[in-house]
Amino acid sequence: MASQAIDIGVDQEDRVTGASFNPGAPLKRDWGTAWRALRKLMANGDDTVQVFRIMRALNADASQKGFRKLIATREGGRLAYQRVELAERFSDRTWLDGLPEGTVGAAYRAFLDRTGFSAAGLADISMNDSDPDAVVHDHPYSWFGRRERDMHDIWHTLTGYTAEEHLGELCLVAFSYAQTGGLGWAAIGAMGAMKSLSVTKDTAVLKAVLEGYRHGKRAKWLSGEDYEALLAEPLDAARRRLNIAEPVLYRKAQAVLAAKGVQAI
Repeated sequence: MASQAIDIGVDQEDRVTGASFNPGAPLKRDWGTAWRALRKLMANGDDTVQVFRIMRALNADASQKGFRKLIATREGGRLAYQRVELAERFSDRTWLDGLPEGTVGAAYRAFLDRTGFSAAGLADISMNDSDPDAVVHDHPYSWFGRRERDMHDIWHTLTGYTAEEHLGELCLVAFSYAQTGGLGWAAIGAMGAMKSLSVTKDTAVLKAVLEGYRHGKRAKWLSGEDYEALLAEPLDAARRRLNIAEPVLYRKAQAVLAAKGVQAI
């Protein structure tokens, strides 16, 4: 269930004929669309497009709230003024290759090499079924939504929840809900945890998902970080500074699943 990130907020479809989409207005939750997408995602945990449909359907004003929180922080005004597009920055391989071994960026670089994922690829998936004529790019809330989407794989690197398995994605989903308040993340985490009970006949995945939520609540607010600076930090030091705990129950669940020869969902 490789996903992103994060909350894509208002970077979405506008289906109202003759009306301009206002990214400053909170979105109405679309429970029907969310339910259909959740069923498809639970049937195929690798269908990343459904993740973004769920985000668009349920996250409502998460991007608006996140942006307002960002500009209230010490460095947030500068970050919002600069409006760096993280997908573009993270796709700059020359810059990534220049980051020293042992840093967050080096671990992210190894993640990209190991998985074949890319920030640009995730951005493309997020827009896979959107109407390009209805997307409002040039708005602070839209920029913040893209920013949270593009942080997703860095969060994999920071938390230790791997992206190559459904368990790692479910735990990061729970972590992301605690961090962003986006209801779409909560829906995916809850449905995945419930399905895991029937698939695995064990509570290990549920406990790991709940641990992910607790770790997200405990950690510093990651959406307010300067990611260009963060990627240059030593990984262990960054985890300590951000108060990101060791994923103990996640690793136990990994061992349980490996012994059973099953996936989390």
